[in-house]
Amino acid sequence: MAPASRLLALWALAAVALPGSGAEGDGGWRPGGPGAVAEEERCTVERRADLTYAEFVQQYAFVRPVILQGLTDNSRFRALCSRDRLLASFGDRVVRLSTANTYSYHKVDLPFQEYVEQLLHPQDPTSLGNDTLYFFGDNNFTEWASLFRHYSPPPFGLLGTAPAYSFGIAGAHNPTGAGSGVPFHWHGPGYSEVIYGRKRWFLYPPEKTPEFHPNKTTLAWLRDTYPALPPSARPLECTIRAGEVLYFPDRWWHATLNLDTSVFISTFLG
Repeated sequence: MAPASRLLALWALAAVALPGSGAEGDGGWRPGGPGAVAEEERCTVERRADLTYAEFVQQYAFVRPVILQGLTDNSRFRALCSRDRLLASFGDRVVRLSTANTYSYHKVDLPFQEYVEQLLHPQDPTSLGNDTLYFFGDNNFTEWASLFRHYSPPPFGLLGTAPAYSFGIAGAHNPTGAGSGVPFHWHGPGYSEVIYGRKRWFLYPPEKTPEFHPNKTTLAWLRDTYPALPPSARPLECTIRAGEVLYFPDRWWHATLNLDTSVFISTFLG
């Protein structure tokens, strides 16, 4: 198992959509098309809109994931995360990209605008994780502070932990509907809020190691391994939509698949 420090960055593949204005309400990012990967047949993670802190600690914090709704208002942050506004504010900033496999080591630095407009292209569904670069987790908090100060994190903390933000932008699919994502990995507890788009999650408890190849995509796992799993071996799964926040406990295995171009921010409780 790789050290947690290496796995902190492996949250979700960031392959930004090609230029385009997009539909109203998507912030200028690319939504999923007719050929996009589908949502799950049934969400098996609870959604809670009225959760108290006591309930969170007793029922979820150390036990199982939960999707939180309506606990914070991030409409201002969402407006600042539109494609045009991010490029205007941070286009010349250098960002650090990582390869998108479970044990990720390789890093590449380049301007954010180049990453958005030139480097990325629709993902080849046969590509491996170490062939694909993503933007997530290696944010410079001084240079990006003007954005992060407008974010309201989930209000539920854990005793003895301090929050750390990781911001990312995740590619949706190529014309054949291939979704981007990262394979199964684990680290400490945390939250992931979707600002734009939809992100499908697959989760296993720490004692139940999933069957996966660390350098194959989540899409390959979904198409090749998932259909043969008996019901008892299926993960918890759900699609997180804009404005929703997923919480997962310490050391839970998780993999992601982006159904649209997803702008998201994670709060790690380290």
